[in-house]
Amino acid sequence: MNKLFTTLFLLITFSLNSISQTQYDVSSDPKNGLKTLKGILTIDLLNTDSAFTWMHSDISWYKPDAACVTNLSAVKDTIQLLVFIGTWCEDSHIIFPQLLKLLNQADFNMKRITLIGVDRNKKTLGSLSDALGITKAPTIIVTKAGKEIGRVEEYGQSGLFDKDLGEILLKAK
Repeated sequence: MNKLFTTLFLLITFSLNSISQTQYDVSSDPKNGLKTLKGILTIDLLNTDSAFTWMHSDISWYKPDAACVTNLSAVKDTIQLLVFIGTWCEDSHIIFPQLLKLLNQADFNMKRITLIGVDRNKKTLGSLSDALGITKAPTIIVTKAGKEIGRVEEYGQSGLFDKDLGEILLKAK
Protein backbone atom coordinates (compact mmCIF):
# COMPACT_ATOMS: atom_id res chain seq x y z
CA MET A 1 0.00 0.00 0.00
CA ASN A 2 2.84 2.41 0.83
CA LYS A 3 4.46 1.85 -2.56
CA LEU A 4 1.11 2.37 -4.33
CA PHE A 5 0.45 5.50 -2.29
CA THR A 6 3.91 6.88 -3.03
CA THR A 7 3.49 6.24 -6.75
CA LEU A 8 0.03 7.82 -6.85
CA PHE A 9 1.15 10.79 -4.79
CA LEU A 10 4.13 11.44 -7.04
CA LEU A 11 1.94 11.07 -10.13
CA ILE A 12 -0.48 13.67 -8.81
CA THR A 13 2.31 16.04 -7.78
CA PHE A 14 4.05 15.80 -11.16
CA SER A 15 0.74 16.13 -12.98
CA LEU A 16 -0.06 19.33 -11.13
CA ASN A 17 3.34 20.76 -11.95
CA SER A 18 3.21 19.79 -15.62
CA ILE A 19 -0.26 21.02 -16.55
CA SER A 20 -1.53 24.55 -16.58
CA GLN A 21 -5.24 23.74 -16.29
CA THR A 22 -7.06 22.13 -13.41
CA GLN A 23 -8.56 18.79 -14.36
CA TYR A 24 -12.04 18.14 -13.03
CA ASP A 25 -15.58 17.22 -14.02
CA VAL A 26 -18.62 19.33 -13.17
CA SER A 27 -21.99 17.81 -12.29
CA SER A 28 -24.98 18.40 -10.06
CA ASP A 29 -25.45 16.45 -6.84
CA PRO A 30 -28.52 14.22 -7.20
CA LYS A 31 -29.67 14.77 -3.59
CA ASN A 32 -29.34 18.52 -3.13
CA GLY A 33 -28.62 19.88 -6.62
CA LEU A 34 -25.38 21.51 -5.51
CA LYS A 35 -22.55 21.90 -7.98
CA THR A 36 -20.14 19.00 -7.68
CA LEU A 37 -16.53 19.13 -8.82
CA LYS A 38 -14.73 15.83 -9.15
CA GLY A 39 -10.99 15.77 -9.80
CA ILE A 40 -8.00 18.00 -9.16
CA LEU A 41 -9.11 21.38 -7.83
CA THR A 42 -7.51 24.63 -6.73
CA ILE A 43 -8.33 26.88 -3.82
CA ASP A 44 -8.59 29.78 -6.25
CA LEU A 45 -11.24 27.92 -8.26
CA LEU A 46 -13.36 27.42 -5.14
CA ASN A 47 -12.84 31.04 -4.04
CA THR A 48 -13.91 32.51 -7.37
CA ASP A 49 -16.84 30.24 -8.27
CA SER A 50 -20.11 31.83 -7.09
CA ALA A 51 -21.55 28.36 -6.43
CA PHE A 52 -19.24 27.95 -3.46
CA THR A 53 -20.37 30.75 -1.15
CA TRP A 54 -19.39 28.54 1.80
CA MET A 55 -15.76 29.41 1.01
CA HIS A 56 -16.53 32.97 2.16
CA SER A 57 -18.45 32.15 5.34
CA ASP A 58 -17.60 34.14 8.44
CA ILE A 59 -15.42 31.85 10.52
CA SER A 60 -14.01 34.55 12.78
CA TRP A 61 -15.30 32.45 15.70
CA TYR A 62 -12.97 29.59 14.77
CA LYS A 63 -9.72 29.51 16.73
CA PRO A 64 -7.36 26.81 15.42
CA ASP A 65 -5.96 24.41 17.99
CA ALA A 66 -2.76 26.06 19.26
CA ALA A 67 -0.84 22.78 19.44
CA CYS A 68 -1.78 22.01 15.85
CA VAL A 69 -0.54 25.41 14.67
CA THR A 70 2.73 24.91 16.58
CA ASN A 71 3.22 21.38 15.24
CA LEU A 72 2.36 22.44 11.70
CA SER A 73 4.77 25.38 11.85
CA ALA A 74 7.55 22.99 12.87
CA VAL A 75 7.05 20.62 9.92
CA LYS A 76 5.50 22.86 7.27
CA ASP A 77 8.47 22.53 4.91
CA THR A 78 8.67 18.73 5.12
CA ILE A 79 5.07 17.56 4.68
CA GLN A 80 2.45 17.54 1.96
CA LEU A 81 -1.31 17.49 2.42
CA LEU A 82 -3.66 15.54 0.19
CA VAL A 83 -7.16 16.85 0.89
CA PHE A 84 -10.33 15.21 -0.43
CA ILE A 85 -13.47 17.33 -0.22
CA GLY A 86 -17.01 17.20 -1.51
CA THR A 87 -18.21 20.52 -2.88
CA TRP A 88 -21.72 19.22 -2.11
CA CYS A 89 -20.80 18.14 1.44
CA GLU A 90 -21.79 20.15 4.54
CA ASP A 91 -18.85 18.78 6.54
CA SER A 92 -16.44 19.94 3.80
CA HIS A 93 -18.18 23.35 3.77
CA ILE A 94 -17.37 23.70 7.47
CA ILE A 95 -13.99 22.01 7.82
CA PHE A 96 -12.18 23.09 4.65
CA PRO A 97 -12.39 26.87 5.31
CA GLN A 98 -11.26 26.18 8.89
CA LEU A 99 -8.34 24.15 7.57
CA LEU A 100 -7.34 27.06 5.34
CA LYS A 101 -7.43 29.44 8.31
CA LEU A 102 -5.26 27.03 10.32
CA LEU A 103 -2.78 26.70 7.43
CA ASN A 104 -2.59 30.48 7.06
CA GLN A 105 -1.85 30.90 10.79
CA ALA A 106 1.05 28.45 10.45
CA ASP A 107 2.28 30.24 7.29
CA PHE A 108 1.92 26.96 5.38
CA ASN A 109 2.81 27.06 1.68
CA MET A 110 -0.45 26.34 -0.16
CA LYS A 111 1.56 24.77 -2.99
CA ARG A 112 2.11 21.85 -0.61
CA ILE A 113 -1.61 20.95 -0.79
CA THR A 114 -3.18 18.73 -3.42
CA LEU A 115 -6.94 19.28 -3.40
CA ILE A 116 -9.20 16.57 -4.83
CA GLY A 117 -12.95 16.83 -5.30
CA VAL A 118 -15.10 13.73 -4.78
CA ASP A 119 -18.71 12.99 -5.61
CA ARG A 120 -21.32 11.75 -3.13
CA ASN A 121 -19.99 8.18 -3.53
CA LYS A 122 -16.49 9.47 -2.61
CA LYS A 123 -15.27 8.75 -6.14
CA THR A 124 -12.93 10.91 -8.14
CA LEU A 125 -11.38 10.81 -11.57
CA GLY A 126 -8.98 7.94 -12.19
CA SER A 127 -10.10 5.87 -9.17
CA LEU A 128 -7.65 7.69 -6.88
CA SER A 129 -10.12 7.64 -4.01
CA ASP A 130 -10.47 3.86 -4.32
CA ALA A 131 -6.70 3.36 -4.36
CA LEU A 132 -6.29 5.45 -1.21
CA GLY A 133 -9.33 4.10 0.62
CA ILE A 134 -11.26 7.36 0.80
CA THR A 135 -14.65 6.74 2.42
CA LYS A 136 -15.44 10.14 3.96
CA ALA A 137 -15.41 13.77 2.95
CA PRO A 138 -13.42 15.64 3.91
CA THR A 139 -10.33 13.52 4.38
CA ILE A 140 -6.98 15.16 5.12
CA ILE A 141 -3.96 12.93 4.47
CA VAL A 142 -0.57 14.03 5.81
CA THR A 143 2.44 12.71 3.91
CA LYS A 144 6.15 13.01 4.43
CA ALA A 145 8.69 11.85 1.85
CA GLY A 146 5.81 10.41 -0.19
CA LYS A 147 4.49 8.21 2.63
CA GLU A 148 1.27 8.64 4.54
CA ILE A 149 1.86 9.35 8.22
CA GLY A 150 -1.80 9.80 9.12
CA ARG A 151 -5.22 11.03 8.10
CA VAL A 152 -8.18 12.85 9.57
CA GLU A 153 -11.60 11.88 8.25
CA GLU A 154 -14.39 14.42 8.69
CA TYR A 155 -14.17 15.78 12.26
CA GLY A 156 -11.68 13.14 13.39
CA GLN A 157 -11.92 10.67 16.23
CA SER A 158 -11.92 13.40 18.88
CA GLY A 159 -14.60 15.42 17.12
CA LEU A 160 -12.07 18.22 16.52
CA PHE A 161 -10.25 17.80 13.21
CA ASP A 162 -7.48 20.23 14.15
CA LYS A 163 -6.73 18.46 17.44
CA ASP A 164 -6.40 15.13 15.60
CA LEU A 165 -4.35 16.77 12.84
CA GLY A 166 -2.01 18.24 15.45
CA GLU A 167 -1.38 14.77 16.89
CA ILE A 168 -0.58 13.40 13.43
CA LEU A 169 1.84 16.27 12.81
CA LEU A 170 3.82 15.21 15.89
CA LYS A 171 4.76 12.06 13.94
CA ALA A 172 6.27 14.22 11.20
CA LYS A 173 8.89 15.80 13.45
